[in-house]
Amino acid sequence: MRTLIIKENDAGQRLDKFLNKTLKTLPTSLMYKQIRTKKIKVNRKRTEPKYILQNGDTVELFIAEEFFEKASVKEPFTQLKANLDVVYEDKNILLADKRSGLIVHSDSKEDTNTLINHIKSYLYHKGEYDPENEYSFAPALCNRIDRNTGGIVIAAKNAETLRILNQKIKDREITKKYLLAVHGRLSKPTGILKNFILKDENTNTVKVYEKQVKGSKTAETKYRVIEEKNNLSLVEAELMTGRTHQIRAQFSYIGHPLLGDGKYGINKDDRKSGYKSQALYSYKIAFDFTTESGILSYLKGKSFEVKKNNIYFLKEFN
Repeated sequence: MRTLIIKENDAGQRLDKFLNKTLKTLPTSLMYKQIRTKKIKVNRKRTEPKYILQNGDTVELFIAEEFFEKASVKEPFTQLKANLDVVYEDKNILLADKRSGLIVHSDSKEDTNTLINHIKSYLYHKGEYDPENEYSFAPALCNRIDRNTGGIVIAAKNAETLRILNQKIKDREITKKYLLAVHGRLSKPTGILKNFILKDENTNTVKVYEKQVKGSKTAETKYRVIEEKNNLSLVEAELMTGRTHQIRAQFSYIGHPLLGDGKYGINKDDRKSGYKSQALYSYKIAFDFTTESGILSYLKGKSFEVKKNNIYFLKEFN
């Protein structure tokens, strides 16, 4: 029998979700059976899978020892030398400036060199995160950026911060602004691009339509032109919706593909100039909280930007 005492980072989640993350080798079907047959209890009482754990609760597990898997300090991030550009950091959050070419989470081709692993390594070697002292929580990203797009990614250092920020993003109380370089000069210095986007899962591309078609979703982007030079335009954009490749596809659709974008433009000449991927950067983030924000209330009204010299394509406008 094992007894797990619920800590602050484990509180606030359903019992079944906690067990799935904590006991990775325990089959889900068996876990539900063990709860049903009282081999898993909370505070010495029969419980339900949907019970929301509270700080200080005791979870008693009358299950085989083989299902207890101790966190290993040999996880990939512990062997990784953190390479991280920190925009802002406090005890709850970390804002990282992700470079173009770095993937945020592991995929079939890359398991170690990811943004989240660099963040975990950074916090691990600072002594702020130790997987051996956590049951179910690990530092996590609150937003994502495509591999070949650079910019600010938010990481939560604790579970309460993760819950708050996920809700704030859902409620659109966090504003992200992008800088991009597009070919040509836009007919209007400011505007809103509004149309419909349909994703093709097989090619991982999207198509833009003026009218809604089956399976398409509304896409809306606010923009303003900052500067024009050498038949290029520097544009600031704000996503009103968050669709796959939204900015890239919409600007290509109106005849202004992004500099270096081979997927939604023709970048043969761009490659000769050294641009192998789209000139797109999530350069600014603002915490525009309008509702209760708990332990993150101090962030209300604050905004953060990346260093301008990190945005490589700005050299075209110097």
